[in-house]
Amino acid sequence: MLDVNNFEYMKIGLASPEKIRSWSRGEVKKPETINYRTLRPEKEGLFCEKIFGPQKDWECHCGKYKRVRYKGVVCDRCGVEVTRAKVRRERMGHIELAAPVSHIWYFKGIPSRMGLVLDMSPRSLEEVIYFASYVVVDPGATPLEKKQLLSEKEYRSYREKYGKAFTAMMGAEAIKRLLSDIDLEKEVELLKEELQTAQGQRRNRAVKRLEVLEAFRHSGNRPEWMVLDVLPVIPPELRPMVQLDGGRFATSDLNDLYRRVINRNNRLKRLLDLGAPDIIVQNEKRMLQEAVDALIDNGRRGRPVTGPGNRPLKSLSHMLKGKQGRFRQNLLGKRVDYSGRSVIVVGPNLKMYQCGLPKEMALELFKPFVMKELVAKGLAHNIKSAKRKVERVHPEVWDVLEEVIKEHPVLLNRAPTLHRLGIQAFEPVLVEGRAIRLHPLVCTAYNADFDGDQMAVHVPLSAEAQAEARLLMLAAQNILNPKDGKPVVTPSQDMVLGSYYLTVQKEGEKGEGSIFYSISEAINAYQQGYVSLHSRIAIPARKVNKKTFTEKQRNALLITTVGKLIFNEIFPEEFPFINEPGKKNFSGTPDQYFVFEKGTNIREFIKQMPDPGALKKKDLGAIIAECFRRFGTTTTSEILDKVKQLGYSYSTKAGITMSVSDVTVPEEKSKILAEAEEKVSMVLKQYRRGLITDDERYERVISIWSQAKDQITEVLMQNMGKYNPIYMMANSGARGNVSQITQLAGMRGLMANPAGKIIEQPIRTNFREGLTVLEYFISTHGARKGLADTALRTADSGYLTRRLVDVAQDVIVREEDCGTDKGLAVSRMSEGNEVIEGLFDRIVGRTAFETVRHPETNEVIVARNELIDEEIASEIINAGIETVIIRSVLSCRTKHGVCKRCYGRNLALGTPVEIGEAVGIIAAQSIGEPGTQLTMRTFHTGGVAGDDITQGLPRIQELFEARNPKGQAIISEITGKVAEIREVKDRREIEIEGEVETKVHHVPYGSRLRVAVGDEVKAGDELTEGSIDPKELLRIKGVHGVQQYILQEVQKVYRLQGVEIDDKHVEVMIRQMMRKVRITDSGSTDLLPGSVVDIHEYEEANRKVLLTGGEPAVARPILLGITKASLETESFLSAASFQETTRVLTDAAIKGKVDRLLGLKENVIIGKLVPAGTGMARYRTLKIALVNEAQETKETSPKEKVMID
Repeated sequence: MLDVNNFEYMKIGLASPEKIRSWSRGEVKKPETINYRTLRPEKEGLFCEKIFGPQKDWECHCGKYKRVRYKGVVCDRCGVEVTRAKVRRERMGHIELAAPVSHIWYFKGIPSRMGLVLDMSPRSLEEVIYFASYVVVDPGATPLEKKQLLSEKEYRSYREKYGKAFTAMMGAEAIKRLLSDIDLEKEVELLKEELQTAQGQRRNRAVKRLEVLEAFRHSGNRPEWMVLDVLPVIPPELRPMVQLDGGRFATSDLNDLYRRVINRNNRLKRLLDLGAPDIIVQNEKRMLQEAVDALIDNGRRGRPVTGPGNRPLKSLSHMLKGKQGRFRQNLLGKRVDYSGRSVIVVGPNLKMYQCGLPKEMALELFKPFVMKELVAKGLAHNIKSAKRKVERVHPEVWDVLEEVIKEHPVLLNRAPTLHRLGIQAFEPVLVEGRAIRLHPLVCTAYNADFDGDQMAVHVPLSAEAQAEARLLMLAAQNILNPKDGKPVVTPSQDMVLGSYYLTVQKEGEKGEGSIFYSISEAINAYQQGYVSLHSRIAIPARKVNKKTFTEKQRNALLITTVGKLIFNEIFPEEFPFINEPGKKNFSGTPDQYFVFEKGTNIREFIKQMPDPGALKKKDLGAIIAECFRRFGTTTTSEILDKVKQLGYSYSTKAGITMSVSDVTVPEEKSKILAEAEEKVSMVLKQYRRGLITDDERYERVISIWSQAKDQITEVLMQNMGKYNPIYMMANSGARGNVSQITQLAGMRGLMANPAGKIIEQPIRTNFREGLTVLEYFISTHGARKGLADTALRTADSGYLTRRLVDVAQDVIVREEDCGTDKGLAVSRMSEGNEVIEGLFDRIVGRTAFETVRHPETNEVIVARNELIDEEIASEIINAGIETVIIRSVLSCRTKHGVCKRCYGRNLALGTPVEIGEAVGIIAAQSIGEPGTQLTMRTFHTGGVAGDDITQGLPRIQELFEARNPKGQAIISEITGKVAEIREVKDRREIEIEGEVETKVHHVPYGSRLRVAVGDEVKAGDELTEGSIDPKELLRIKGVHGVQQYILQEVQKVYRLQGVEIDDKHVEVMIRQMMRKVRITDSGSTDLLPGSVVDIHEYEEANRKVLLTGGEPAVARPILLGITKASLETESFLSAASFQETTRVLTDAAIKGKVDRLLGLKENVIIGKLVPAGTGMARYRTLKIALVNEAQETKETSPKEKVMID
């Protein structure tokens, strides 16, 4: 038996009739399934026990041999082998067909493989196979040609004319005969000669034929195996028949399909034995062909065979295809034991690494552990009584459960799992009730809220799984977001509000200017009401116990507030004192907050001090990031818990609530509205007089109302008090924003109609005053559009993520350094004057490709192959360097993956990436997860041709699928100067003068130009507004140009929505899109001209040829969209489980493809460990021994000892 966990590769091919017979345990001769009286399988039928094995363990059909002691005996009465019943899942049968039958995949697929091999059109093949025409298989001495089609009438006349001098046949027999006549070697030679001269359509056809014939030649498959003589019958347990309650039977559709094949086959045999007339036999053969077609792929040709209620039957192909097929339903998505789900509620008193698990759920999940422990403790005599105790919930059970649960992490998952933070590990804490308690800080990662969300719990069972959960998946370890390396667990909502309230300072508060001896004294005074939280006080700096104060500062008085003292208490001594928002604090507290002079009047000093403002959400985020940088995960998670505690308690003490009186409508509103009305009527007057067009009138009206809204917003924000609760909520970043406040107290402003065009009449009122009926009605468009949009976007985004994961799933860090000789020059990314992404963000966490020196002092800032961290990046920026050459995955030379140096830092941990990290999946999740936040809108700008620029999610899809964009820009083919722009009858022509040639570009009328006469343009620059077609750009600017373009465009879309994604994730995707090249000239290699091959394969072939002094092949790079790239992957398992299952498998079988199991997906499908992390080959041989098992492992054979490098 093959060891399931230990094979190198998997091969697929065509099965010869002998092979099919060798798989089989016997021939199925009758269409019967089971006898309806005895309910036992019929002999020689589809469920026959003699062929497929016994239905009951160790029991033959007639009952002569029962019990395990007869194992392996074949009963002499009924012929059934005594064995386990589960062999019925693996034993196959076969049907000997009375006439050959063509396999529908190879004849009907696109392109038709049979057609290509025979050089016949699929139409004529169909006529022959389904008995409509004869085909000449041997012309003999007649003027007929081989493969010529003859109708019934022509056939008869030729028969009369030439007698038996020629042979013509019909049906699959004819095709089989033609296929077996083919001499592959000769055909290939002829085609290669033809390729030298052929052009256009003929050349394309020849290339396609050559590809298929070469595939047959290399794989050792014979073309005639595409026609079946023997049909395999799959094991009965895989097409079960079960009895329902009412005594009726439910059966798999396959049984019906097999029954039809057997019936028709038997009838054909009988007709042949009787010597029936040809026409009847032909009809029966055609029906047999159709029955086999339906079995293999029902509905591919003609009307599908239907069952009761006109439902098409599910054939073998349907069992594999689609979301419900074998691949995606059973092999890639498995269900697991030891899991449960429940509603989540907030657990504010949990630690970062804890979650609350309902008692009854925990008992059920840990049942076997509890049972074992009960027996071990002597509280139960045996497993059975332990089980009874647990099921009856005996009081002793709870104590044991507490013990079992200790130190045993569980995994919590919330669907949809968009990125790896959607599953995290926690230590369970038993809670009453039936809801899972979740720590409030991990909600952001899960995107969870408590309005009825549910979450699933899983128990990791093995020691390795527990170790992985504890070390890699614990919530306290996952503080940074893998997509940008920023903390994902930043305090939110109440915590932000509490911290904001705590660090606000007010002038003239109670106790302002007091000097306290120590922190405890100050807090004491606050608790007794002598001093307020927000009043500024002085305290000796040395009493604050911070190591970051300078010696001079330690001897001075620190000016701060009681609230800030309380807030700073939670940070370690090494962390700077936070006295103001922003990052200035991190390098030390500024001197302006200290009183150095003895005898200074503190109260006067305080009065002239500026108000630094309170801590907002982004400041807290920066503080957490800084903590992580300085102290690592454990301390940071403790600090986070303290911030949470403080935030909750002080937001409670603050008592910040909302009331109608807090929403004050500014008095100036009516005046602003009246002015706007006035301006609008002026515009209307101009329009009526014909001074402006309708479009201009519309534009102006819209802009007048937008300005009016902005004015009202401004006035509103000025009138709102600094301590207005609503303002504080929005300002701190706890909840809400300015535009929402405007809608509450200002005016709602302009709305769009269902078509997305802005309605001229704005909503003048706000929610405080209440909307009129018409205004309310206008508002509904937006609300409905919003909801419809969200629903569509979620599905689209999910599908995008699936395609991204599929294309990048085999990108794993495989080696230390690939030794590439190319780097990637990066500078800041900008569009016009707007910076999309600064240089700092682009180089941090990357490896320098060459040594970077300071331009003035010439000292080394960063050495070659060294990682650039935040400090080095700041130095580079401060030195005024604008371009840095870094290592990039785009130029990495590692086969089947990337190397550590080219990838750089693992953003989730802030350390260099480890070998075995599945960076492709991380990249796909990082790009796909924010996809839901992108808008679906395609923005309209007054319907100018070539100007509807797609944005948001559709734009991302357009880029990754490398489609021709909507609103395509015309780009310059050459570098030079714009000589002239002339108007021709229905278009414009732009003439560009280069150094060598002059090129005229045709521009459609109505597109907006970006250049004027005399402008300098480079090859690949846009001449008109719009999006560039990446394939054009690849042709003109080459690989580097198109990589830069896609990277910049993707970043542009995400940054516009305020989403930050690190470049390296997008680069991984672009690398996967550019892995292939198209051969233009094969030289002396075996590569076929016109075929698409992997870059590595192409380089390898050239290397071999150059060593022997031959002519290398020439190829040009191609850009594939992600769907196309996934289907072009080396692994047929991965491609087949993605899309177009039948096409991929057909192709793979003909080529005799070998899957080397390099990606994650292939290994999941066949049930091996994924080759990432500890599943990589280099770690796979290690054995893990637990402490108490160490004694047992000592006795193992010496060869199993493995050194861990």
